[in-house]
Amino acid sequence: MILLAFIGGLSLATSIAFFVIGAWPVLGFYGLDILALYIAFKLNYRAGKAYELVELSPEVLKITRVQPSGRSSSFDFNPYWVRVLLNEWPDGSADLKLALHGREFEIARFLNAEEKRDFAQALRDALTNARSAHPAPA
Repeated sequence: MILLAFIGGLSLATSIAFFVIGAWPVLGFYGLDILALYIAFKLNYRAGKAYELVELSPEVLKITRVQPSGRSSSFDFNPYWVRVLLNEWPDGSADLKLALHGREFEIARFLNAEEKRDFAQALRDALTNARSAHPAPA
């Protein structure tokens, strides 16, 4: 918010200069600019509250998604049967999904391609450890 206050002060000083030389409509446009920046900062801050929580035990892999509003939804997977799929595209982007019984579930949408690669490997390793700690279901 310090950045927004600085930009607001700078815009106010500039708009006053335009007002003094007779270009008073500029004052309103600077006000609209500050309002647009304020809204953009608020929306970005709100979106930053979203996250995913990944919990793994030998019995269950649980993914909890929390929306910016605070609403959450959880999805459970059998760690013995779930597969980690990483699709990398020529443009440098990547998709990370969990596959189970022919269905796919996208995770880690907030991460960049390199972070998705690292997380996919870490999740594969953790699933291998969880599978070895618990026998296969019948």
